[in-house]
Amino acid sequence: MENKQKKNVLDRRTFLTRTSLAAGAATLSFPFIGNVLGANDRISVACVGVGGKGDSDSSHAFTAGGDIVAICDIDSNTLNGKDKSLKGMAEKGSRTYDAKLYRDWRKMFDEMGKSIDAVTVSTPDHVHGSAAITAMRLGKHVYCQKPLTQTVWEAREMRKLAKEKKLATQMGNQGSAGDGLRRSVEVIQAGVIGHPKELHVWSNRPIWPQGIDRPPGEDPIPSNVDWDLWLGPAPYRPFKNGVYHSFNWRGWYDFGTGALGDMACHTVNMPFRALKLGFPTAVELEVASRIYPETYPLTSRIRWDFPEREGLPPCKFWWYDGNPVASHAMFKSGNFITPLRPHADLTREILAERGELPHSGCLVIGEKGKLFAGDDYGSSFQIMVGDEKEYSSGAKHPACVAVPQTIPRLSERDTDLAMKKEWFAMMKGGPAAYSNFDVAAYLTEIILLGCIALRSGVGHKLDWDGPNMRATNAPDAAKFVKRNPRKGWEI
Repeated sequence: MENKQKKNVLDRRTFLTRTSLAAGAATLSFPFIGNVLGANDRISVACVGVGGKGDSDSSHAFTAGGDIVAICDIDSNTLNGKDKSLKGMAEKGSRTYDAKLYRDWRKMFDEMGKSIDAVTVSTPDHVHGSAAITAMRLGKHVYCQKPLTQTVWEAREMRKLAKEKKLATQMGNQGSAGDGLRRSVEVIQAGVIGHPKELHVWSNRPIWPQGIDRPPGEDPIPSNVDWDLWLGPAPYRPFKNGVYHSFNWRGWYDFGTGALGDMACHTVNMPFRALKLGFPTAVELEVASRIYPETYPLTSRIRWDFPEREGLPPCKFWWYDGNPVASHAMFKSGNFITPLRPHADLTREILAERGELPHSGCLVIGEKGKLFAGDDYGSSFQIMVGDEKEYSSGAKHPACVAVPQTIPRLSERDTDLAMKKEWFAMMKGGPAAYSNFDVAAYLTEIILLGCIALRSGVGHKLDWDGPNMRATNAPDAAKFVKRNPRKGWEI
């Protein structure tokens, strides 16, 4: 067993080889898909979680050509509403739709496992790993929303299963499908800004409640909600109206991954690829607002240290988060601790041009210049090189124009729908989807290390052994690497 586990762990060199291939071609190191579906075959899709992002994920799976054979949601109002919506889509397009409705995805797989080719997973974070791993062990192709998982172990397991079972996979970080992100990767890897030395990424999240204690008592569970199924693998707790279901779960340790899980799979996606980051050697929560026992803090600054890789010098990555409105109130009350944005010395050109930093952004600092992407998905970028004093559009700068295109582009302009079409093409023997789990799970692992640092406390630098998923100087961090699921939800 130990030898098998060792064999399935990617070392940094193997990963870098794969991401280099991903940057330069449409295929990865395992382009063969075991259960290839013919060009004219209908793909039978089951959708786990059809509210929120699951609404568009299930609709897009239908639009991309899937036959939706089952939909699952713990909220009967959401489930019945989506069933009606898909029927309407089918009638307009003169297609057949006859899905079975489920509240429990475990029962769905038990009863319909042989009738399902592919699965979308669009639940709260804490269920991603359980549902997706179960589907993948059954040999199902999977599209899973970001963040791919809630724990490092789940991400590693999903990457391993995708390779072992030769499955078509895709994570829902839709910026991956955009021309802007792919062009940024090409420009950075062509050396336009020189070797990257620093990465700074920021977000205005949270826009949901966190930095709070658990409210006392419990409320009656609405008849449309199956609370036990919503909890899934997480520890039991009483239902409180509006506190967890249906959106405010993101700030709770048991259910979400905070600002990092919500946004970093988008905002760190481009630099992760372009800088070939691999495993860090250390991660540390440098500063944070007040730490609460069950929720993420309102603001934080986290640092990752990356070693030399593929001829690139060591690189440091800083993440900054915090809602400006909530943090302003904290500042006025004297409780403000951490800056929400990179230091003004790093961003003075952006401030001079815009007057303020955008709510979300990514700044890559190289030896010869800087690249700045000022939105969630890296859909466009600006650069400043050499002695230049201000940023110019990456689409027009002469140094960028000279860089050849090496990464394929997608014809579908709706990047969210494009992600599903790319996944469907992979299921039918086409090239690997750009955010397939061999890449996406690695990105997710790195991001989740920030969550582990948040839970380990301010100033507790974690020396990270990536291949073995452990902090060599902090054995207590192991409890954040792998979940101890509730009885009946083991995977």
